[in-house]
Amino acid sequence: MYFYRTNNRKLKTSFFMKKSNILYSILDLALVSKNHSFKETYNNALHLAQKAEAFGYTRYWLAEHHNSPNIASSATTILMGYIAADTQRIRIGSGGIMLPNHSPLIIAEQVGTLATIYPNRIDLGLGRAPGTDRETAQAIRSDFMTAAQSFPTEIEKIQQYFSANNTNAKVRVPVAENVNVPIYILGSSTDSAHLAAKKGLPYAFASHFATTHLHNAIDIYRKEFTASNNLQKPYIMAGVNVIIADTDEYAESLATSLIRMIVGIFTGKRDKVQPPTAMTDEYKEVLKNPQVHQMLKYSFIGSKAKVKAEIKEFINKTKVDELIAVTNIYDGKDRIRSYKLFAEIMKELNLE
Repeated sequence: MYFYRTNNRKLKTSFFMKKSNILYSILDLALVSKNHSFKETYNNALHLAQKAEAFGYTRYWLAEHHNSPNIASSATTILMGYIAADTQRIRIGSGGIMLPNHSPLIIAEQVGTLATIYPNRIDLGLGRAPGTDRETAQAIRSDFMTAAQSFPTEIEKIQQYFSANNTNAKVRVPVAENVNVPIYILGSSTDSAHLAAKKGLPYAFASHFATTHLHNAIDIYRKEFTASNNLQKPYIMAGVNVIIADTDEYAESLATSLIRMIVGIFTGKRDKVQPPTAMTDEYKEVLKNPQVHQMLKYSFIGSKAKVKAEIKEFINKTKVDELIAVTNIYDGKDRIRSYKLFAEIMKELNLE
């Protein structure tokens, strides 16, 4: 059994209970589609989270990105509050907040406030990357590189602010003290695996785009894991791209929007998410590009039956505790349909 120990030394059963079932969650970028406003995007994100709650998803996470016309999750904690306010049970979190962009004290204040308003529903996923380009990172924080190198220490500061033992410190965050907010280490390389293992924290790997080091990172984390007051055994989440529709052909068509997004990343020509088209020979050639192929390695696209078989194989190979699904497509109704089918897949696999 996993435990979460609050800093008043009372041991509480945590969210990380040992289960045979694989949990399933959502990672959202609040994507802005062509001909959609930011307000419409936020409304669609809330609607998706409400549907996810009904479908049995464990958590709905938002990722911090900046200076991108097709991503609306830059003010991550504000959007977390917006989503939490009109949902009831699903956990709301950051996947993640890019810690070097921020003061640990401010993050503790913001997330402590959220967790006080919505108790036992808020997760804090922390990443080391800027979530943007170099120029924007410098605009956010001129000493970004120094802050990034101090990532382990900055995490400790946040942990201290949430500690009941911080009540006598000169610098306090009273709204966060002794408030239950699980902290996750996010990563896309083996560096993060070493850190999460050393600190005894749950580990979320960004295998939905950073595929190269997934298996090495998992092995490192499991081998080096040190039990802590936060977690007694390793806990691993893995990101996967999932686009499911009633037919393989329709799912492949929906995926053309994702392909165009990926091309925009590589060419530096980012734009709002474009409507899908037919899966042409040109798109198929793009998918054969080594960089694109590697980036989309853990992408499961097709009918429910096809994706179920692929997801089952992925789980068998990785033995992860939780999948966090990313569905970057144009239309909100198609996204909800895809997430509904993915929930059905996970429920079926957990019964097998």
